[in-house]
Amino acid sequence: MAGNLPAMTSDDQLPTLGADETLRYSRHLILPEVGPAGQRRLKVARVLLVGAGGLGSPAALYLAAAGVGTLGIVDFDTVDETNLQRQIIHGTPDVGRTKLDSAADRIAAINPHVRVERHPVRLESANARQIVRGYDVVIDGSDNFPTRYLVNDACVLEGKPCVYGSILRWDGQASVFWAQRGPCYRCLFPEPPPPGSVPSCAEAGVFGVLPGIIGSVQALEALKLILETGETLLGRLLLFDALRMRFREMRLRRDPACPVCGDNPTVRELIDYERFCGIPSQNAPSDTRMIPEITPTELKQRLDRGDRLTIIDVREPMEWEIGNLEPQGARLIPLGQLPDRVDEISRDEEIVLQCRSGARSGQALQFLQAHGYDRLLNLKGGILAWSDEVDPTIPKY
Repeated sequence: MAGNLPAMTSDDQLPTLGADETLRYSRHLILPEVGPAGQRRLKVARVLLVGAGGLGSPAALYLAAAGVGTLGIVDFDTVDETNLQRQIIHGTPDVGRTKLDSAADRIAAINPHVRVERHPVRLESANARQIVRGYDVVIDGSDNFPTRYLVNDACVLEGKPCVYGSILRWDGQASVFWAQRGPCYRCLFPEPPPPGSVPSCAEAGVFGVLPGIIGSVQALEALKLILETGETLLGRLLLFDALRMRFREMRLRRDPACPVCGDNPTVRELIDYERFCGIPSQNAPSDTRMIPEITPTELKQRLDRGDRLTIIDVREPMEWEIGNLEPQGARLIPLGQLPDRVDEISRDEEIVLQCRSGARSGQALQFLQAHGYDRLLNLKGGILAWSDEVDPTIPKY
């Protein structure tokens, strides 16, 4: 059963429902597990959504429709066309707008009784605890490991339940982490994966319906926590394979040695999570982050001059099919195959590494540097920048 949320108002102090609210929530009110008292609890509840993207979109829509009184949203991004395949809170007219403004308008259209609190910032160690502190439940819709660890630790330190979700390709996960009553995210994942070992959705893709399913599960879990009803995913990890339509679950246990929620915690304040995850800090000395680069315009000029350059595309085959630089002599060696195919790359040639936006090719460059290659360049901005600067006929994705 869900435990009591410490910040919630007692039932005898709950506000009443207006006639229009009674009509709007009538299907809730006749449910024994909700009823008028439960709907009044939803009315005073405060839920924070970290991200208004693939997971945050369905979660926000269903929480608003359910009558959660206050939704806080942390997001500093703008809507672009690649979002629309899965981020259903945004529409085509919203392209270029901030996701906060787009989401707030859509929530108001669904339920004018819901208040939206906007946090147009990047969630960081300096602000996370203060933001999390003002809410009853946190829904983590982030898409990167530093933010997941940050959200988890902030929730542990502030005593808040965190409703976790993640998606990639056709697979999704969901759970509830609440250190006062069970395990936290670090109990499941004590250490982050090596940088670059888990591709992002932009690199690996995600089927558009999948975040709708996982985000809806997150909304459901948050509502059960507020209503104090049912069996939540606390202590369980839900695994969903959309391609095979299979749900599985794993039992989770609190780790007594967990550094943040264990018996003798060593993490008592928020840390540098990018450094913890092995990602170079933006404030690191420049020589630790230096990767030799070439812009698309410079590359085109050199190719037109007849310079001998070997272009290696480290994307996946499906990305190559969308658009590639084969007319400029590029060939495909996916990043995951690079260790087994490194001998195919001559050490005597000048090599340009290229991917979608420059991140994976930067990893490939560092790998080749470690194997003795020294004539290396990274295509700055990847094929997206090539499309912007050189050849707009190459599709962007």
